[in-house]
Amino acid sequence: MVYDIRPLANGLRTDHPVPGLPFVDDSHLPLDDGPDAIEAVGRNKGEGMWGRCDPSHEGGWLAFTTDPIAHHLGWAVRHHPDHGRTVLLLRDEDTASLHTYWTGAPLLFRAGGYWWDGDTWYRPGQIWDPVTEDYARHKARATATVHAADMLDGHAHPARTHLYKVATFDPATAQPENWTDDLTRWAQHHQKQDDPLPFEKCVVDLASPELAGDRLLGVPEMAALGGITASTLRGYISRGENDVPLPQATVGGRAQWSRPVAEDWAEARRRSSEGLKEAMSAGDRHHLAPGAAQIRDRFSETFFRFLWKRPDTRKHWALRHRNEPSVREVADQLAFEVADSLRQIIPTDALGPTLRHAILEDFTTSLRTAERRGRELKDFDLILSLPLAKMLSWFIQHFPTSAQWYIGEIMGEADKQLGIPAQVSGEALRRSAITNGHLDAQAAKEFFSRVVPREPES
Repeated sequence: MVYDIRPLANGLRTDHPVPGLPFVDDSHLPLDDGPDAIEAVGRNKGEGMWGRCDPSHEGGWLAFTTDPIAHHLGWAVRHHPDHGRTVLLLRDEDTASLHTYWTGAPLLFRAGGYWWDGDTWYRPGQIWDPVTEDYARHKARATATVHAADMLDGHAHPARTHLYKVATFDPATAQPENWTDDLTRWAQHHQKQDDPLPFEKCVVDLASPELAGDRLLGVPEMAALGGITASTLRGYISRGENDVPLPQATVGGRAQWSRPVAEDWAEARRRSSEGLKEAMSAGDRHHLAPGAAQIRDRFSETFFRFLWKRPDTRKHWALRHRNEPSVREVADQLAFEVADSLRQIIPTDALGPTLRHAILEDFTTSLRTAERRGRELKDFDLILSLPLAKMLSWFIQHFPTSAQWYIGEIMGEADKQLGIPAQVSGEALRRSAITNGHLDAQAAKEFFSRVVPREPES
């Protein structure tokens, strides 16, 4: 899922303050006692409260909890042994989502979803990679990490700031006037902690040419890249649709995105199921894929000929024939036309060989498993995957004569290539078609008794 979290405030004991956000006192949380203690604050402590902690494969741990005082708020914590910890206050319903984002490589999120893994800054993940089963990682160009030490210049006025309490915190009114003042007050508190992370390692923000104000795009430019109107994009944003990324900045109340983020969003739209369907429909009036459009056109012509050009059928249009039996007769004829045309819809000459290769591959895997266990192969050792068993059952029920031919080939190749007797492979197919493919037992008996050869006489 595309990053869409908007934290409300920094915890005072965070090592990595989010710029622009106020600071809230987190002294009532056991941050120094480890993840289990944080989880225990909210887990099963009352209605609407929850907490959780997990180790991270990238190092350290992560945890979240409902605030014990203000249950509509929650805390999320990400701790790393080398890079310190992040402590954020959020709406309670957002804590689990941020916890999920933190389970991978990201340690910090800034500028509308740009993220840092402890070494490199990446753009918000938007383009799904089916190979890695994750969003593609695109490095931000020419980035510089801005640390607290870079921003503490000795000219701020920390006494002008306000440290909020969670019981009275209102995110709508808690807007820092000069955030450098707030950062300086945080720094004063940070120095008093035991073994504080050096300011040179406390990450505040990132800088990059692609985030420069004069390079950001507004709604009209973003919409143009996505091939939609500005009003459509505004609708997406207001309704939370189509995975529109968070803006990198908001200037004068107007959302603005970096060009690379906008281009990635447009590419993600192009690669989405909706984008693929639109491309493949190629302007079809019903937005059907080419194959589906051909089927529609073929049946449209078939039905028209049947309903209009045949005198024995056209008479049903007369008023006296507009009754249930006549309509049922016509409906049955149309249904027969569809059922009788299955071979024009399903390419059995391609489906059969595909099933053959897939089943033999499963048989090979089962055979290797039996060999590793050092036992003689039995029919119950031959296992088909659930989708394959369902496809076999469907093939038998819809194209029994084609299935007869290809199952014969399967048994023959299993015998020649794998040394599996036809009776063993045939029984395995029968059992899989019944148990996992939901083929009726009696139908399976009738079919396989006509397909599987008898055992040779001794």
